[in-house]
Amino acid sequence: MSSKIVFIWLFVFVAGRGALAQSTSASFSNPLLPSGADPFSFYKDGFYYYTHTTGNRVDLWKTQNLADLKTAQRTIIFKPPPNTAYSKQLWAPEIHFLQGKWYVYFAADDGRNENHRMYVLENEAADPMQGSWTFKGKVADPTDKWAIDGDVFTWKDQLYMIWSGWEGDTNGQQDIYIAKMKNPWTIEGNRVRIAAPQFDWEKHGDLHDANNPPHVNVNEGPQALIHGNRLHIIFSASGCWTDFYALGVLSFTGTDNLLEAASWKKHPEPFFKQSKENGVYAPGHNSFFKSPDGKQDWILYHANNAPGQGCGGHRSPRAQLFTWDKDGMPQFGEPVREGIPLPVPTGSK
Repeated sequence: MSSKIVFIWLFVFVAGRGALAQSTSASFSNPLLPSGADPFSFYKDGFYYYTHTTGNRVDLWKTQNLADLKTAQRTIIFKPPPNTAYSKQLWAPEIHFLQGKWYVYFAADDGRNENHRMYVLENEAADPMQGSWTFKGKVADPTDKWAIDGDVFTWKDQLYMIWSGWEGDTNGQQDIYIAKMKNPWTIEGNRVRIAAPQFDWEKHGDLHDANNPPHVNVNEGPQALIHGNRLHIIFSASGCWTDFYALGVLSFTGTDNLLEAASWKKHPEPFFKQSKENGVYAPGHNSFFKSPDGKQDWILYHANNAPGQGCGGHRSPRAQLFTWDKDGMPQFGEPVREGIPLPVPTGSK
């Protein structure tokens, strides 16, 4: 065999091995991390900034590809001082870039669940992994009732917050509320309830705990999802302690006034729920992200891999592609089985 033929053969072999390696690295499988509830990410300048509930602090990950979370840069950006109204049970943090600064919203209390309220941090640095995070304080409407799972979004140049709250001062039911925001740390005006549990699939909530009511109906984890001129709110329904935790859809059917409760339509069936066949239970508390090239829509959510695991540390973050139907409604499909190879989001590095 001539040296020229050997060289060509080696080139083809190495190139083939390279292509194989590239195709292998161009896939991932769920879960993205061994555990982590309430996953959320924000994409800016080529990087995803990811966070999830840790319970006693706020952590932030930075990566060019959410499929690489296990090896992503990670830092603690906030650990509350002890003996404050927001020292314990830090839940569902979200990071947003608004009006030229970074903001992180989270719910917390003093160790008593009935004292859960929402709070916000601010960072002026270009990279939220750098600079300093300033505690801006509580984010509350005039009623200052129990509140968790805050999400902010802009619609027609107006900033809004949506969250899960109690109508009164005692546990028993969680509803979805909306309010305008004067700025990223201040709610302006009154809250409006736009959803409450009404269908059977939203009402799985029996508790076997002497410190809680016997049953709680739940609408929580609201996330704004904008597609063209359509605005939806995807929310989690039924107790996270049940296997029936699922995602529902609220759609805005009005023209301009998001604070008009009658302009929100709740779809009668869940859009994403447990799959016993795929071994995925209690999927919920989701968020959304675009692929780096902006061509794909992805849902980020947590789920359990066995029945009866409840709201604890078994929940792990997962991601999968979703599509839209001709009427502008999201089509999430079924939760994907763990370990199944999935193509990484298009444009990923």
